[in-house]
Amino acid sequence: MDLIIKNGTIISPTETYQADIAVKDGVIVAIGKDFTEEGATVIEASGKLVLPGAIDVHTHLAMPFGGTVSADGYLSGTRAAACGGVTTVFDYPVQRKGKTILGLIDEKKAICEQEACVDYAFHCCITDLNDGEILEEMEKAVAEGITSFKCFMVYKKEGMMVDDGTFSKLLMRAKEIGAMINVHAENPDLIDLNIAKFKEEGKLSPWYHYMSRPEFVEAEADKRAIHWAKNLEASLYIVHMADKEGLEAAIEAKKDGHDIYVETCPQYLEFTNEVYKREDGRNFVCSPPMKGKESQDALWKALRTGGIDTVATDHCPFQSYEKDWGKEDFTKIPNGCAGVENLYPYILAAANSGKISFNKAVELCASNPAKIFGCSQKGSITVGKDADLVIYDKDKDFTVSVNTMHSDYDHTIWEGKEFHGYPVMTFSRGQLVFEEGEFVGKPGWGKFVKRASKK
Repeated sequence: MDLIIKNGTIISPTETYQADIAVKDGVIVAIGKDFTEEGATVIEASGKLVLPGAIDVHTHLAMPFGGTVSADGYLSGTRAAACGGVTTVFDYPVQRKGKTILGLIDEKKAICEQEACVDYAFHCCITDLNDGEILEEMEKAVAEGITSFKCFMVYKKEGMMVDDGTFSKLLMRAKEIGAMINVHAENPDLIDLNIAKFKEEGKLSPWYHYMSRPEFVEAEADKRAIHWAKNLEASLYIVHMADKEGLEAAIEAKKDGHDIYVETCPQYLEFTNEVYKREDGRNFVCSPPMKGKESQDALWKALRTGGIDTVATDHCPFQSYEKDWGKEDFTKIPNGCAGVENLYPYILAAANSGKISFNKAVELCASNPAKIFGCSQKGSITVGKDADLVIYDKDKDFTVSVNTMHSDYDHTIWEGKEFHGYPVMTFSRGQLVFEEGEFVGKPGWGKFVKRASKK
């Protein structure tokens, strides 16, 4: 054995039990008691929880957007992930007109081979079909372990939006090859109409970022995306769900047996649209924006009852001086917030306070993401799977500050957030990468996760 974690309480989606975990060559080889300790590193976890590492299936690292590039690259973003108990990170590279899927992914993999501190995978955002070449290439991408592709129903002016015809072609092609289409659902025409109106009226504070894309603007696009997926009998994964009406439509489709999956993010669970009235409201600008209390309550209810499948972050932070570009005009604020280091602590603290169970936290952040996206070696504490493990102290108090995070941004929307309970150790494939507030891993440790298709 290389590593033995003793006397911890293991959390799975369905069970809570005490046992020891034995690891060799980065893989869990036994779960039980009284293992031979000779030559192994032994971790005493008495009184603590042992959880599978979280999988953040939604990040934007080193992403060009809004006239700049997101503050966290692959090194700092995956370093922060490790320090929050996230052991696999999914990134969303954006394919542009004339560019190929695999060419783009190969570029990103080359960077990650040098920089990634935990394991990584990719969805690919499709913005142009290149006269049908992308539809052909998708099958090759699936064979290489890229089994999910994203469509934007928004960002028309930025050249990222796909129309309904292109979206439908991608849904049908994904169905043929055992892939999944992920969708960012908001109505671009209504957003543009609202922005033009507010600009004409001189209403340019961050509050009008929310007012330009309120609940019904997201809900209409949610319903349209669900409509196409249902009628084409295709799988669909809706990213960063934030509104009650769209959520309800997705839940109804799921009840009717359609292959619809729903993701939400910690920022929608913690904050409402009231943040846009704050002096620092520009820092909370992301798309979709935080919504009203009714939508937030619906999200929490769906977390508890299974209507939401995953919690991920949409991690896409920008520096404060870049957010300040929109002090006088919300349309100039780069959209995005930090979150990858806060994901698991936030959801686990919710479990620690009784809002959800620890089993549900593991389901939302580890086992469901692994199942939905074909990460066969990830997502649970099971013999034969990767030893991606988090030791969690239910009694440890922690206050978030930009100074205690491990990213490259200079501010965070989570500043001052207090957690009761916090991760104290993270292991990536049996390697200790985080311990008591410090990153102890190394860049380049992370490996590419080749994922299984839905076929």
